[in-house]
This record gives sequence, C-alpha cells and structure tokens, in this order.
Amino acid sequence: MASNERRLLILAEGRSADPHYGKTARGVIRYRPEDIVAILDTERADGDTQDGFPVVRSVEEAQQYGPTIALVGVATQGGRFPPKWRDLLKDSIRAGLDLENGLHEFVSDDAELVELAREHGVELRDLRKAPPGLNVPTGANLTHGATVLLTVGSDCAIGKMTVSLELDREARSRGIKSEFVPTGQTGMAIAGWGISVDAVVSDFIAGAAERLVVEGVGRGGELLLVEGQGSILHPFYSGVTLGLIHGSAPHGYVLCHKAGQLFVEDDERFPIPPLGELADLHARMSLLARPATVRAIALNTRELDEAAARRAVEETEADTGLPTDDPVRFGAGKLVDAIEPLLG
Repeated sequence: MASNERRLLILAEGRSADPHYGKTARGVIRYRPEDIVAILDTERADGDTQDGFPVVRSVEEAQQYGPTIALVGVATQGGRFPPKWRDLLKDSIRAGLDLENGLHEFVSDDAELVELAREHGVELRDLRKAPPGLNVPTGANLTHGATVLLTVGSDCAIGKMTVSLELDREARSRGIKSEFVPTGQTGMAIAGWGISVDAVVSDFIAGAAERLVVEGVGRGGELLLVEGQGSILHPFYSGVTLGLIHGSAPHGYVLCHKAGQLFVEDDERFPIPPLGELADLHARMSLLARPATVRAIALNTRELDEAAARRAVEETEADTGLPTDDPVRFGAGKLVDAIEPLLG
C-alpha cells in the first residue's frame, strides 16, 4: 500500500442502498465518513452520489479518489461472497488496495487471493477471524478501574451498535473519556479495532470480552460502551449475549427495543416479555461478582412518525419507570444522564 492513510473505497455491490444487507457500508458512512472516498456499486447509475460520496462502477474508476483500502461493505446470505465478487476482490488487490472483509468467508484463507496480495504488496484483513491466544477470563474484567456499560436487546438487529456509538458521541461531547468497544465486524470497521465475538469458540467468548474491555481501558477509556450482540431471548444467539455479559462484567445496561415489536424475529413462539421483566432478567443474569441493572431503555422508533415515536417513548418510560428515548431520533442526552451516575 502506498500510504498508511485510511482512505476507504466501500465495496457495496448491489447493496449500497439496502438498510439490512448494506449495514456495514451504512454504519461506516454514518460514523466514520471522514475515512470514505467513494462507494462502489455497479447497479447504480453513472454520476450517482450517496450521502455526499461519489458512487463508482469499477475499482479503476475509483482510483481518481485515491483509496488505500477496499472495505467489504455488505452482509450476504450465509456470510459468503457471491461468485461475481471474485473479480471485484481481485481488481481491488491489483489496484494496490488493502482488503478488509467482515464476512464469514475469509479472504486470507484463499490461496489465489493470498498469492495475488503478495504479488501486489497488500494486506488481507478478515475482521471476523478470531485473534490467537484467546482463553477464559482472568479476572481482569473486575479490576481494570473503568466503568462498563453494555447494550443488550429484546432481539437481534435492532440497533445495539448504533446505540453504543450514539452514547459514545454524547459522552465525549460532555468531556467524558469514553471508548466504544466493538464486538462485531461493522463496529470494527468503524473503530479500527476489536474482536468479532460471533466467530469466537463459545468457551472463549467471555475471555474475548474481557480482553476487549481491558484494551478499551488501555486506549484511555474511563467509560467503556460495549457493543452488544444477539439477545438473551433469541433461540439462536443467546449464547453470545451471555458470554458478553459475563466477560465484560458491566456496571450497567442500556436495553434496546424496537417500538411495537411483540415477538423475537416476529415468531409467535418467542414472545418478548414486558420490558420491565426483561430488565429484571438481565439483572439476575449478571455476573455475581459484578451486580448490574438496566439503567435506561433505547427505543428504536424508525417505523413510526414523530408524534407516534414520542408517545411510544413516553409510554415505555411510564410502563418501566426507566429513562427512555430514541437516541438516533431525539439525541442520547437523556440516556447518558441515566448512566453518568455510574461514573461516580
């Protein structure tokens, strides 16, 4: 790579405008726009822009903007590359771009891509590949001295990462030495560090979470905002949530919920209990050596108009007795007010 400067070409082929499958691209656009130079999507028209960034139709066209890294900005079914992506990855490597990939299919295990990267002097980085040496917690999660706040949810994909980042922004604006702690590939692409805990051997998830909070302290964090994963209610992904709870040993939680949602994955077999009960469940499941409670509720109101969103916030607050707000729509001030007493 010709420069150490982080200048991203986001590879968002076919998904640049997709809020679900394009979530990595969208997350970086919202929270690290200063790193982006262009977005690649061949299905967009010539001259298109997105959020102020040029949309290009080839790696060659992107060169005029001086990228140094090609970031895979999509999530795909099963976490694998569609066949037509192979040429796109090769084009990026041949152009001298380092490659950052958050899918489950690792580019650094692909012999052809590895050899091509060697020829062109670029790095292949798989964000979901677990680092070596992970183990169970050592107890450092209880002695590091920082205050840890973990986002948890009534379901998956309802905004736990986004809430953590909004809380971090608000805390920093108040002069708090806050650090966002990324635990998934999109958070890692935004922050530039972390561990994707969904790819860690289950025995070592808590150890990975401990390593992350200790690193967050080393980065200067006095308030650590740990990105949540999964949901304790989810029939598939509850294990990663419990590992994060016990490994990060939070002093408190922010509970994330999509307004109006009644069932996990909209499956009537898995009802979401009243949010007050769900808050109590998280308190009971906390590490015995570090009791913790839900301090506030972050409500995702994206499907409501503004008046309905404000009513949902007020009703949730009245029902649970917990400070509630939509930090994306209305700001994170009320939620940070609720967690600030944890800082002592």
